[in-house]
Amino acid sequence: MTGSEIIFALVGVITLGAALLCVTSRNVVRAALWLVVALGGLAGLYLVLSAELVAVVQILIYVGAVVVLLLFGLMVTRAPIGSQPDLNTANRPIAIVVAVAAFGLLVTVQVEAFRFAYVDLDIPGRGSPETIGGALFGSWVLPFEVLSVLLLAALIGAIAVTRRDVGAKGHR
Repeated sequence: MTGSEIIFALVGVITLGAALLCVTSRNVVRAALWLVVALGGLAGLYLVLSAELVAVVQILIYVGAVVVLLLFGLMVTRAPIGSQPDLNTANRPIAIVVAVAAFGLLVTVQVEAFRFAYVDLDIPGRGSPETIGGALFGSWVLPFEVLSVLLLAALIGAIAVTRRDVGAKGHR
């Protein structure tokens, strides 16, 4: 094993641990902070893979914008940030089974979709900005647009949550 593989494995374990703590935390603020650690660890993985631009974008967009938006939404709405006993349900084991099944399905689909796909970077012209841009906006335009719609939905949801007149008497 090389040094970069060891660093990749260590940062990967830290990222996985932070992600697990994020989804199992009962305090929303702590979950958001663990999300910052997980997203920062993901940026570290990108750095180990020599994808500096993707790492910087990861930090700027996700850590700098999405998590800050989440924390801002919590502060503006004065949502309860601690454990809520009325939100716990007896369906937790069923939810865990469904989550594991969905995870298995997503991993299987990803592995099957990209099993034989590779990019040979030894060919001149491959990996150039023109080639990557052509691939991104050519054959990968649908996933790119789906991601933009997802971010738009998150923005609309944040606006809807922060509005105070929704549900008030006399307003529709």
